[in-house]
Amino acid sequence: MVVVERGGRVIAWAGASEYRPREVYAGIAEFSVYVDRDARGTGAGSAAMRGLIEACEAKGFWKLVSRVFPENTASRGLLASLGFREVGTYERHARLDGHWKDVVIVEKRLGPAA
Repeated sequence: MVVVERGGRVIAWAGASEYRPREVYAGIAEFSVYVDRDARGTGAGSAAMRGLIEACEAKGFWKLVSRVFPENTASRGLLASLGFREVGTYERHARLDGHWKDVVIVEKRLGPAA
């Protein structure tokens, strides 16, 4: 996990975990990123993700994957600026407040796979 602090307070974080337990997927990590509402647009999310990308490459991961709600244009823009590509959409993949939500699938190849 990578955290970004300002004034002694965590304002953003990015973390990754194993994508699937099968050996064939051993080089893939699934990630999450969060930026405090008051810190959005300040570069904190970018800093957290750049740190996470670097850490995952150092550990030998060859791909990062995640899913983003389609209406989350800020996250989609952040990830696109870091070289992530959108590869598809899972329809009705999640339930939030009792409503079905689609999610956009994103990926970034790392190291030799890039």
